[in-house]
Amino acid sequence: MKKKTQMSGGSAAIPRRLGKTDAESVIFHTLNTIFMILLVIVTLYPFLNTIVVSFNAGNDTIRGGLYLWPRQWTLQNYKAVFASGTIFNAFWVSVARTVISTILNIFLTTMLAYALSRREYIFRKPITTIFVLTMYFNAGLIPGYFLIKDLGLLNSFWVYVIPGMISAFNLIVIRTYIYTIPESLVESARIDGAGDFKIFWRIMLPLCKPVLATIALFVAVGAWNAWFDAFIYTSSRQELSTLQYELMKLISSSMNANSNPSVSAGVGMENTSLVTPVSIRAAITIVASVPILVVYPFMQKYFVVGLNVGSVKE
Repeated sequence: MKKKTQMSGGSAAIPRRLGKTDAESVIFHTLNTIFMILLVIVTLYPFLNTIVVSFNAGNDTIRGGLYLWPRQWTLQNYKAVFASGTIFNAFWVSVARTVISTILNIFLTTMLAYALSRREYIFRKPITTIFVLTMYFNAGLIPGYFLIKDLGLLNSFWVYVIPGMISAFNLIVIRTYIYTIPESLVESARIDGAGDFKIFWRIMLPLCKPVLATIALFVAVGAWNAWFDAFIYTSSRQELSTLQYELMKLISSSMNANSNPSVSAGVGMENTSLVTPVSIRAAITIVASVPILVVYPFMQKYFVVGLNVGSVKE
């Protein structure tokens, strides 16, 4: 009888514990949802406001008070951006640079990371140390310029590609991910007669897809947004100018064209609609961001997985 009472008492305590757990879960998910909504608002609002400014008349933007909807709709800001015929050529130069740089960087860095991950390679530690040192020390801008000049890369498209074919940071990240791949896969491939390159191509590259997608996004964004190398190395050849460099020049010219806060749009229209450096900057930001925003959704699932590199070990 006593045992029966204890059992019934114990069973009566279980619903109370479950009810408490359910209440805590509801409170947690409610607070978490509110926090995430606020985070999304804080994250997206600056970009939404930039879109609003880019579609608003420049002389009206000076008044301020723009939030989520333009007061005076206009495409004048975008017409001013695309008024120069060099923008389209610079766009394709940036596209070619981004695609080629991303492919070569991913392939060569992954190949080097695989070689340095092999325990039988006796020079892997000193070579890795040399690459890590380049992350902390560099010769500087002037020696780098003379190196590019001596290599014959000045005023050449390949100055955008060759200096960045290997990245020390990406090398460490990819090598760390390769360490999480079971060694038994490599041993099985060797037993079947596969060589190093076949193992790299048929096993390592497919298994490294998440981290490679993450690294590819980093490399592509960096190559797409770069403008300083175009300013330093190819400024004398207009046909090699990149989109970001052209947009930077457009911002500078719009700010320096007149001491007044507004300047003429200069696209063959009447001056009743004006653009300002602020509105031009907003339109340029949208133009430069759209290609990356189009690519990112296709890589998002790999990007999330790749950020967990090294978190799980065999």
